[in-house]
Amino acid sequence: MLLLVTVHPGREGDGILELEWALERVRVKGTDWRGVLLAETPLSKEEALERLKNFETQAIQRVVPLEMLVPAKLEEIEKAVLKLGRRIKGTFAVRAKVRGNKRLSQKKLEVELGSLLVERYDLKVNLSEPDYLVLVEVLGKKAGIGVVRRGEVLKFEVRD
Repeated sequence: MLLLVTVHPGREGDGILELEWALERVRVKGTDWRGVLLAETPLSKEEALERLKNFETQAIQRVVPLEMLVPAKLEEIEKAVLKLGRRIKGTFAVRAKVRGNKRLSQKKLEVELGSLLVERYDLKVNLSEPDYLVLVEVLGKKAGIGVVRRGEVLKFEVRD
């Protein structure tokens, strides 16, 4: 299981320690973006999220579960989204965040990937209350892809 974790810029070290305490078995790497960490754990998505939900954090702001890491090229992202999109039963929305890549546009990714899933699997889009979110997190030359149900992206209130 791959997790994209955001912390306040400058608090990356605290975020790494908190992830290690909460998940125990985890490998955390910093990225080229301040406040953005990638964590890899052998735990299931459910167990990792449950442990983090019950953890009192001082640094972690957001946890985004991802399932695949692919080259940040549109055709590679499309393949990954189609593979993961088979599991969607219900409505969906695509949410993309692009960091450090001038060739990919957040809006274009959301629209094109959404259209692709509608055409291929005859799914319904619901932008305000979707059953599933298709997440695309672009970090330069890599893109993390995940399909999550409502409530699986964790957000924490962190006070400085």
